Amino acid sequence: MDSSLKMSNSEIVERFLSHISSQRRYSPLTVRNYRRDIEEFVSWGESVAENGNFSLQDVRTEDLREWVMSLSEQRGLSPASVNRTVASVRSMYRFLRREEIVGRDVFAMLSSLRTPQRLPKFVPEGEMVEVVESVIQRLHEGEWRERRDAMMVLLFYTCGIRLAELAGIDDEDFENDFSVLRVHGKGDKERLVPLVERVREEVRQFVVQKFPPNICTSREKALFLSKQATRISRSDVQRSVARLLRECGVKGKCSPHVLRHTFATHLLNDGADMREIQELMGHASLSSTQVYTHNNIAQLQRIYFSAHPRSKGQSD
Repeated sequence: MDSSLKMSNSEIVERFLSHISSQRRYSPLTVRNYRRDIEEFVSWGESVAENGNFSLQDVRTEDLREWVMSLSEQRGLSPASVNRTVASVRSMYRFLRREEIVGRDVFAMLSSLRTPQRLPKFVPEGEMVEVVESVIQRLHEGEWRERRDAMMVLLFYTCGIRLAELAGIDDEDFENDFSVLRVHGKGDKERLVPLVERVREEVRQFVVQKFPPNICTSREKALFLSKQATRISRSDVQRSVARLLRECGVKGKCSPHVLRHTFATHLLNDGADMREIQELMGHASLSSTQVYTHNNIAQLQRIYFSAHPRSKGQSD
């Protein structure tokens, strides 16, 4: 398309959102987040433009710099939040360049804000052993909801899957007599995650008795269900897992993501190869996985400063 052909802002936004929804197959939640970020950018542009005449096709790099400053100074967003918001608009302009709706890369001279590196939170191995013991007990002795929540915690920790991936598991995703889980990851990418023998047996038994009480028959194929025997929502997964972890005595942040980080950190501590961890977690690049090496370094530093005589200022 000729970039001289004018389009309205709404036409441009809808064209981009249609692209990421139908072509890139982004989830409805992701598309909704893109829409929010881009429409907020358009609203900002209209608020500062003379007579409100703001066109996405006429945006300059100077405009973007002013917008980024407003996100940080007026709205008080953190550098990480600013970068996430800017990334949505950057992706749209990358698409507009390919479609020749705009003629130049207005983001070429715009750098991301520096953000302090935060180490992923995880549950120490000693604490996690106690959590697993409690989870197994609940699987054998608990009521229906306790068994469901216990199985979710067990799969998060032993498979390292994301929240959306767990909510999307179907009974048929288990292969080779429940020894392998086929995970549907980001961008419809699939990966295979092995189940250790103990987990395999627990999953097999759970599938048989997964339905809530008073539900006689159901064709629902989802592994994890609500009380109405429909697929569990992500928010219910989040709340249920957090509640169970707190009941097990876990301190600090309690979430499915913490269990995913715990999975990766414990594998690394036990000598797993970085590439293997990357494949198990479904990371697109190794750099996403390498953040867990910092946890190892931090642990080594704590051991050093608490035990090494040189750390206490002693001389030879």
